[in-house]
Amino acid sequence: FLDNLIFYGWNPFSYPYKKLDYGKWELYIPPKQNKSVLVPHGSKLKVVITSKSGEILYRISPWAKYVVREGANVNYDWLHWDPEHSYEFKHSRPKKPRSLRIYESHVGISSHEGKVASYKHFTCNVLPRIKDLGYNCIQLMAIMEHAYYASFGYQITSFFAASSRYGTPEELKELVDTAHSMGIIVLLDVVHSHASKNSADGLNMFDGTDSCYFHSGPRGTHDLWDSRLFAYSSRVPGLASLWYKLINHSYSQAFYCRRRQSLGANIILLMKVFCIHVTF
Repeated sequence: FLDNLIFYGWNPFSYPYKKLDYGKWELYIPPKQNKSVLVPHGSKLKVVITSKSGEILYRISPWAKYVVREGANVNYDWLHWDPEHSYEFKHSRPKKPRSLRIYESHVGISSHEGKVASYKHFTCNVLPRIKDLGYNCIQLMAIMEHAYYASFGYQITSFFAASSRYGTPEELKELVDTAHSMGIIVLLDVVHSHASKNSADGLNMFDGTDSCYFHSGPRGTHDLWDSRLFAYSSRVPGLASLWYKLINHSYSQAFYCRRRQSLGANIILLMKVFCIHVTF
């Protein structure tokens, strides 16, 4: 079976994971003698996997909360996100309105300037305009990290990381909190029927095979999106309890909504299971 290890002190074999039942793995790293923080905020991390064929693979955790592309690097790096002073929410989610007036929006293209806009820009300049126009809900697209910007957020590489191209997780929390202060509900677009083909900073070929999280062979490839299709009958990060059946062919769509705690705030996640862009 696969032997998972963590990159610690740049020695990839310092502390191996212990295999538990039901596909779970456990990692224990003893505390430092000087009692300093074991993994400081901003530390660069890697998961190292020894495949069945003996190949050493360097991967980003499927549950990474913050990944960045530094300088001229092509791939994203996983950074440990645990700031000393995290953003404190001041406002609760607004009560359910009698009717939703949803403003679909994309943080990156929310500026008239020829650049990728930021969470800060959206918070300070766009939210007030949305409020003045009479909307009581925003649907934020392309929030989950995606290496290929032109995919409009539909080729996800890190499913639990808010996109760093717009700013930090704390700045996204501030955006959500500010929206709540204006009586605006926040919907986050979550795309989970397919994923990026990236392997160095995505889920593809995670364990050296094409079937760790996806269907093997042609069934696991979405030709129109050039992406991978999840095999929900096996282990999918954080989504194993979500079952659905695609009807007819790849253009079928289904929807699943739920509420959950996310980024420390009570946010409604709009869960889209689709192969084409559908808004609801």
